[in-house]
Amino acid sequence: MSDNRQSLSDLAALAANAPVAAAPVAADAVEGEAPVVSAPVQPSAPLRDQEIDSLGRAYATGRRKDAVARVWVKPGTGKITVNGRDQEVYFARPTLRLVINQPFGVTEREGQYDVIATVKGGGLSGQAGAVKHGIAQALSKYEPALRSAVKAEGFLTRDSRVVERKKYGKAKARRSFQFSKR
Repeated sequence: MSDNRQSLSDLAALAANAPVAAAPVAADAVEGEAPVVSAPVQPSAPLRDQEIDSLGRAYATGRRKDAVARVWVKPGTGKITVNGRDQEVYFARPTLRLVINQPFGVTEREGQYDVIATVKGGGLSGQAGAVKHGIAQALSKYEPALRSAVKAEGFLTRDSRVVERKKYGKAKARRSFQFSKR
């Protein structure tokens, strides 16, 4: 892999010896005035490299509240397995299954990938959010072209809201005990 790459000194030498191309000038330039130079069009964002393991899967870690999900995505029939159980068994509530399938809906890839996830910590809602985060990350690693669509929906951003800790002298994090004047 390293034999295909060039060192920085080789690249610097190539850049020093390269001929300088003239910048394109606008067609409506008037003689005697300074020429208007149009800048070359830059791509919006460079595509990242596809990250796949030896088994043809993309791996990502998803997090939400106290839950952490390890997610593997590979081409398949759309089967989602969470902690060795089918998603309908593990996430019995339809809303949680809806949350998990959101990245596939946004990218129009329903039924095209199999997902294997192991999740621990937190409650079911946090675990569903962690699996969603992991699926979105793994999808963008498997198909880098999908990254912009998934990122626009905010699925690549970790939802960092967690329960605030209880403070001493308080009933809960901020709730005070009932006040009694006498």
